[in-house]
Amino acid sequence: MTKLSVNINKIATLRNARGGNQPNVIKVAKDIERFGGQGITIHPRPDERHIRYDDARELTKIVTTEFNIEGNPIPKFIDLVLETKPDQVTLVPDAITNITSDAGWDTIKNKHFLTEVIAEFKRNNIRTSIFVDPVNEMIEGAKATGTDRIELYTESYAKGFENGDPEKAIAPYINAAKIALKNDLEINAGHDLSLDNIEYFKKNIPGLLEVSIGHALICEALYLGLENTIQMYLRKLQ
Repeated sequence: MTKLSVNINKIATLRNARGGNQPNVIKVAKDIERFGGQGITIHPRPDERHIRYDDARELTKIVTTEFNIEGNPIPKFIDLVLETKPDQVTLVPDAITNITSDAGWDTIKNKHFLTEVIAEFKRNNIRTSIFVDPVNEMIEGAKATGTDRIELYTESYAKGFENGDPEKAIAPYINAAKIALKNDLEINAGHDLSLDNIEYFKKNIPGLLEVSIGHALICEALYLGLENTIQMYLRKLQ
């Protein structure tokens, strides 16, 4: 079964919009685990516009499943990861001004930088993953950095699926997964995955260990309820 890690950034966005502590990010994380979620993902950004660095510090005390922190490895982020020691860190090359992640790493151009950062995390027993596009050279480049996993950036798959051509949309991801497995890299995936497209993706991607889903899941939960939505994802990921 592919594990479901729920990204709770949007819960923090809602909290921050009003001030105070409603909804309570810590309580929601506990509830997600109680409802069957197999991991909690956060993506703190330097301006802390949703998840705050202090949220990460509090979450590391209470998450009992898998705790995954993702983000651009600027010094402040690296310090946070080394302080909180999550189960996994996912490196994402998003600019400070980005609304959301929009590309994977150029693992060839950034090989030296990524290798150094990954080595530091692995010295601290933190599993590492690199956000990558489904491009053979980028996956082979990821292998050279020493990372444990890749996270396939799935926006183009989601758009292709929505446009009615799932076979064409999934093809580069199937090939990317085969290249990753050939290079002994474990596979995660995320971005724009939803109840509509997750089952087809799961069925076609060999070796898919984990998906990280936030925006779509929270939007769906507004209509379906959080517990019910999580259970629906789990059934599709079996």
